Amino acid sequence: MSNLLILISMAVPKKRTSVSKKRIRKNVWKRNGYCASLKAFSLGKSLSSGNSKSFFVRQTNKINSKTLK
Repeated sequence: MSNLLILISMAVPKKRTSVSKKRIRKNVWKRNGYCASLKAFSLGKSLSSGNSKSFFVRQTNKINSKTLK
């Protein structure tokens, strides 16, 4: 056992990330979120207006209290 040397190495960044790279990555991350929010808003808008061609929404009949009397 004395001849066996066990090394546990962790992944450590060797150099500091530049400010410009950090800003680029942050902007890409924000842009992806913005695109996802636009798609979700557009889908919700088409579902609410009834113009959706890719989703089918089951229509429920609302019962008014006046019609029951």
